[in-house]
Amino acid sequence: MTAATGYAPRRTLPLRVEIVRQFKRRRTIGMFGLLLALPWILVIAFQFGPQSSGQGQASLRISDLATESGLNFTAFALSVSANFLLVVAVALFCGDTVASEANWSSLRYLLAAPIPRDRLLRQKLIVALGYAAAAVICLPLMALIAGTLAFGWDDIQVPGTGEVIPALDVLPRFGIVIGYALVSQLVVAALAFLLSTMTDSPLGAVGGAVGLWIVCTILQAVEALGSLREFLPTFWNNAWLDALAPELDWSGMAKGASVSITYAAILIAIAFRRFRTKDVVS
Repeated sequence: MTAATGYAPRRTLPLRVEIVRQFKRRRTIGMFGLLLALPWILVIAFQFGPQSSGQGQASLRISDLATESGLNFTAFALSVSANFLLVVAVALFCGDTVASEANWSSLRYLLAAPIPRDRLLRQKLIVALGYAAAAVICLPLMALIAGTLAFGWDDIQVPGTGEVIPALDVLPRFGIVIGYALVSQLVVAALAFLLSTMTDSPLGAVGGAVGLWIVCTILQAVEALGSLREFLPTFWNNAWLDALAPELDWSGMAKGASVSITYAAILIAIAFRRFRTKDVVS
């Protein structure tokens, strides 16, 4: 059986088409609106809320130092959002991508176009990861802008000790912080994407990924598990704080990145393998 004249599998579902389709979704605009608005909401909360009395404490929390400079505020904004809001954002972009097509009964028509199944998943995964990365990046960048305008550009104070690191020295480290945040969210992205290929409910895929992440967070607090907790993807979620220490420590981030990448590779491989033989009826 020969292919139709002019049919080229590699030209089906171009990335630009999928990017535009996902960008026009209301959940995309809504999530980016929330992420960009959050830093300004936090600024207003600090401006009008009671001032922290943490300056006299021996051990300063990251929230006690949030108003000391734009860099401190950025670190605080990332710390309060990394464990839930960014998880939801990444799960939304990666969990909704395939399941929404099935929910709209358009997935079978895409495959009948015909778009090869592996290409369909690959194109959707690339776009979903792109939007997820943009979500993770835009929040700290907006927090830096909002924090600098509200609290000024000054050296950063290290939580816990209160030691001061020059702003120009620590600014490149925020690239490491954002990079690690991207890597640590790969598990959420891969898990949501796998669930998206298994269900016709976008909410089920997104909620399942977030729910399993919460379960891992709870298990992380069970000290009886001992060193087994280090294999949980959430255990190293805050290792990026080591990048803002007076002496940059890579050990925690290296372990966290290896765990995250390993889990993500396995989950994505399962997603592709399962979708190749899935009976698509919607």
